Amino acid sequence: MSQAIETAELILEMDVIEDESTFASSIEIALTAAENEMQSFKETINSIQILRPNCDKLDYALAASSGVLCGIMDIFLVGKPGESMVGDVTDKWIGNRTADFARLCGWDDKGDTSSAIRFLEKKFKILYDQRGAGDAGSIVYDLNPTNHHFKSLGHNPTLLGLFISIVDQFTNQSHFISGGELISLQNADGKFELQGNSVPAKLFSGFVNWFGHLISDVSGSSGSKYRGMGIPSPFWAWTNDIIAIKRKLNVPVSQFDHTINELALSIYKQGYDIRFQATQAIPVFINETIVRLLYTTRRLVKYYKKTEKEERSASAMWQACEPFSEPTVKRMLTVAHGTFCMMDLGDTTIKSFRTRGGNFNITEFSLRLNIVGIGRFTISLYGETKQVFVIRKAESEAQFARKEIIIVENYLNGLSLLSELYDDKELVNFVDDFKKSDMYVQAFQKSVQLAELRKVPDNNILKTKSDIDSFFGGNRR
Repeated sequence: MSQAIETAELILEMDVIEDESTFASSIEIALTAAENEMQSFKETINSIQILRPNCDKLDYALAASSGVLCGIMDIFLVGKPGESMVGDVTDKWIGNRTADFARLCGWDDKGDTSSAIRFLEKKFKILYDQRGAGDAGSIVYDLNPTNHHFKSLGHNPTLLGLFISIVDQFTNQSHFISGGELISLQNADGKFELQGNSVPAKLFSGFVNWFGHLISDVSGSSGSKYRGMGIPSPFWAWTNDIIAIKRKLNVPVSQFDHTINELALSIYKQGYDIRFQATQAIPVFINETIVRLLYTTRRLVKYYKKTEKEERSASAMWQACEPFSEPTVKRMLTVAHGTFCMMDLGDTTIKSFRTRGGNFNITEFSLRLNIVGIGRFTISLYGETKQVFVIRKAESEAQFARKEIIIVENYLNGLSLLSELYDDKELVNFVDDFKKSDMYVQAFQKSVQLAELRKVPDNNILKTKSDIDSFFGGNRR
């Protein structure tokens, strides 16, 4: 805490810290401390500029152009399942990765992708793989090879899917969601045995079985003649999780929950699985990459134009053009992803009305809506909102710093005037005499000389130790 001692003359500064008082030992030291404080306030004011995005018109135009370009790519190359040019490429790529995983697990690399899938299905066999065709799953309402990956909770690539899978493997059960109900099959497979001699070992084995079996199903089952039914997308699989959690907690499942779950099942049966969601991520990723490259390229050119050759350095160059933490590039990404989503929503809405002759088709809308793009834009909006609160807080601190600067400037002017009038470096070191020795008389003499030098009235000068004791004891004369 700082307290200014104000009399007829300005007397430096006194700091009170934990009931102990310290004084500036000279005008020069007080000047240095005040200048440091002034610099700190200026840094606080300047820091707010770092928090604000510094986009110019060209930055906004480039970001919007990237969003338009990737929106066109999404409309004409991604589209919806069954009509996606990029989707065919993604399916083949994921099929090849499935084969690579099978090779790592010991597959002899003889045959096509279906052979690799059969190998993985046998190696990572689980007991909740009922397809509703002549097995125990036939008792589950409408369970068939086209929907069992979606309805089977153990096939869902979510945290709840992992939990249910391990529970099923421990308890020999199978859990499904069908018609808004949670259905459990007891003694699902009498031959199944979870490997491991301890609980941790069995838990690990259960996780490996869950993950390995998902990989075997990601490209469809081994008996699929065409594209096959992969595993559901993580986003739509949550509709199963909501119903399962509510049923376990005895919370009624609403009509909305049931409708959304049926919609998710409907689009899954038309090919909207995790492979197609990976396809939707491609234009979103390209949009992200283009914007960051454009930002870096422009700042890199500016750096080389403004910086002399002998002053250039790798660290300074990276600081000038790094495309990750700067508010400017984040604002550009918000514009780019927002533009992308506008184009996607516009195309999706138009085609949803067109398929029903003017009536809105929710299934068509859900098949074409780029969920990955919506999610990425939501993240950008969250970041922008959070940044607004950070800037507001910084502005409040900067406003306080501006007021403090005025006070410190006046204080500096006063100290500068005193430094010209007096040379008190030797006289004001009486503070050290008080702290380091018992030579009170010498210290008092110096204090008296300093008071006289600064034109303190004679009747206000404390000339003896008793005067000082009386003054601080409250008996000021």
